Amino acid sequence: MEHPQTSDPTTPASAGERPRAIVREGLLEVPGEMSLHHGGRLAGVHVAWRLAGPANAPVVATLGGISAHRRVYGDKPGEGWWGEIVGPGRALDASLVRILSFDYLGGSGDTTGPGRGESFPSISTYDQAELLLRLINHLGLKSLQAIVGASYGGMVALAFAELFPERVAEIVVISAADCTHPMATAWRSVQRRVIRFGAECGRGQEGLEIARALAMATYRSPEEFAARFSGAPRPGAEPVRFPVEEYLFARGADYAARHQPEAFLCLSESIDLHRVDASRIFVPTTVVAVHEDQLVPVTDLRRLVARLADARLHEISSVYGHDAFLKEAAQLKPALANCTGSLA
Repeated sequence: MEHPQTSDPTTPASAGERPRAIVREGLLEVPGEMSLHHGGRLAGVHVAWRLAGPANAPVVATLGGISAHRRVYGDKPGEGWWGEIVGPGRALDASLVRILSFDYLGGSGDTTGPGRGESFPSISTYDQAELLLRLINHLGLKSLQAIVGASYGGMVALAFAELFPERVAEIVVISAADCTHPMATAWRSVQRRVIRFGAECGRGQEGLEIARALAMATYRSPEEFAARFSGAPRPGAEPVRFPVEEYLFARGADYAARHQPEAFLCLSESIDLHRVDASRIFVPTTVVAVHEDQLVPVTDLRRLVARLADARLHEISSVYGHDAFLKEAAQLKPALANCTGSLA
């Protein structure tokens, strides 16, 4: 099932204008049962996808964190979850390639995921990679020009490159390793425990709000928080409310209004279950490491690059820490240039 949302493909772009984007969206139905990497099975799986860009241009699959969705960019900078980085004329130039993405299995989007109060089988990055393969087969694509994956999406890119090397020319992996660091698992384990405790008390959304607030403290850097939130608590507030506290819980409330606790649990667990064999990945790989990233240490990414057969490492510095992939367009552009065949 497909729902085209296109600008008029019969009208050519004028001289000097960028090619008009053609947007296609659909819901891919997976026949029969899907066997999952960790042993579960799912029947009736459907995958919500979006493909946007100039007709017949090469295709770059673009995948983000567990909160990302299939709308990567829009008509204006800042639209879509990666609109500051991806789009016509941006660091990943969508006037030169078509951008493919999908809602993750087990998430809060329109792909199959857990319902309210429902249990859901454990999901692997290998399972997400299999769905991406089914999607490119459905679209009649021989191969992808690249997969650009950030955070969880970088894990999926690595899993795809290990399983299906003949179907992608290169991958770009931003702030993601071949396995998760135990300290990052420690933080996420506490987040999941908070959500489950909230659910047991009949306050699942409130548990998600608190868990997301804690997660936000790990996504950014101490340097950013020191610069933004060193002010005094709000006068007269009872209980005392610190500036950083107000920021974290505002972000937590916003997230909880748009996502399901069960989906957060599923994909958070998937991050910590992630393991790929880097020695079996031969696809050319660009790895981007952020010095201030608390979740994915630079040392882990240096070790990953040493185990890969064909890899380049870009190290950058950003006060945004793990969230640098959402903000640092200029620093990411050199790593993304090969995806479109452009020069940095």
